[in-house]
Amino acid sequence: MEPINARSMLDAAATTAPGARQVERRRRLTPAALEVASQKVRAAYSPIVIAGVVRIVDFVVLSVVGTALYLAYVARIDGFNWQYIAAIVAMAAAAVVCFQASDIYQVQIFRGQLRQMTRMISAWAFVFLLFIGVSFFAKLGGAVSRLWLSSFFVAGIVILMAERAALRALIRRWAHQGRLDRRTIIVGADSTGEHLIRELRLQEDSDLQILGVFDDRNDKRSMNTVAGAPKLGKVDDIIEFARRTRIDLVLFALPISAETRILEMLKKLWVLPVDIRLSAHTNKLRFRPRSYSYLGKVPTLDVFEAPITDWDLVMKWLFDRGVGALALLAALPVMGLVALAIKLDSPGPVLFRQKRFGFNNERIDVFKFRSLFHDQADPLAKTVVTKDDKRVTRVGRFIRKSSLDELPQLFNVVFKGNLSLVGPRPHAVQGKLQTQLFDEAVDGYFARHRVKPGITGWAQINGWRGEVDSEEKIQKRVEFDLYYIENWSVLFDLYILLKTPISLMMKNENAY
Repeated sequence: MEPINARSMLDAAATTAPGARQVERRRRLTPAALEVASQKVRAAYSPIVIAGVVRIVDFVVLSVVGTALYLAYVARIDGFNWQYIAAIVAMAAAAVVCFQASDIYQVQIFRGQLRQMTRMISAWAFVFLLFIGVSFFAKLGGAVSRLWLSSFFVAGIVILMAERAALRALIRRWAHQGRLDRRTIIVGADSTGEHLIRELRLQEDSDLQILGVFDDRNDKRSMNTVAGAPKLGKVDDIIEFARRTRIDLVLFALPISAETRILEMLKKLWVLPVDIRLSAHTNKLRFRPRSYSYLGKVPTLDVFEAPITDWDLVMKWLFDRGVGALALLAALPVMGLVALAIKLDSPGPVLFRQKRFGFNNERIDVFKFRSLFHDQADPLAKTVVTKDDKRVTRVGRFIRKSSLDELPQLFNVVFKGNLSLVGPRPHAVQGKLQTQLFDEAVDGYFARHRVKPGITGWAQINGWRGEVDSEEKIQKRVEFDLYYIENWSVLFDLYILLKTPISLMMKNENAY
């Protein structure tokens, strides 16, 4: 069976119970906040990843140009020599190092034209002077083709200039689309916040887009408009606001002396997958320069950082799509047998969709094999499945115990991209501990959603899966999930993935 047929099966068979209605608790935002949140926002591109990709492209392009010129001229006359290839690769690597030393691998530099071209040509010329010097002292000057060397120099300049011209156009296009902006909100609608916003707007080549300010105060210290930025609401509104639009940075314009107030706000906001910083531009207490991170020239103190960003995010995406596709291909025969067993056991569709919490508290549809009788389906999981639950079919009991009912979530990983292979398990939106929703029962519950949820996770392989009938069980899940988020690595994901089958066999007493 080909993957495309599996996808057709997904689209055709996945259904939601008739009449099922999702219930959400949404905080009401101010008209000003709704106006900002309703604006169309594109996904952001990481400047760190962009610069890294440009480095790779520079190295590959220069290596290909040098090798092509060598094969076209020198190799045809003198025969193939690996020393030339080694010299070309070394020169390409040296060029990247020199470009880095010339400080041209920055998005702000990519936007310009003259500055990056002059620095790049100077660095490329230095690489050739360095190569000529090494050849002279190694007494290899006579063995190097002067025509090839001069052709490589000129062709390298031409190709690099053409590449940078295309990159400049691309960067400007992305900047116009807002993909390079760090969408920022300020906490503090007073004179301190006003001073901070003015300072940030004075920075050259700043990538900050200030959306507005939030403040709990209603007295005369709280302005409705702060240095041209509108007041969007109270601090409690920030979480709902961040769910509706992309937020990259929360910046506190409060003095460090307001410790109690800051801690109260951080306790609410740390569940968001954003960078949170404390502005230090007005503080009299000064730390060492290395203690600060800077927004232009404005010093800030890092409080929380968004997890799994930049190259880590790229690596996790590649891991999910690559390993996920292989896992899906390997699982298709088993999934076919499970689908046949479900069809023969009880009437109704083979797959169903269940509403779950996704990244940043978004609602997503998660695909599963149907394990309940179709007329008793519970897409919002309002009623927890318990031991000897009469709603579970015969086949459903087996696939739930063995977690085979989770296999269709590979479709979410490979095709939809709203799940990872490894991450905090996506709980149902109406998941409850007795009469309390999970987020009401556990403080900081939504911090699990700072990363994309997964099919398996650190909590699951440590035995915290299945029925949630005590406060300890949901607390332990959250603790293990937060540990995973703080300690994530590709090797950690691989370890969890390899440990999952063993864990399913040995720790399934809570799975019904």
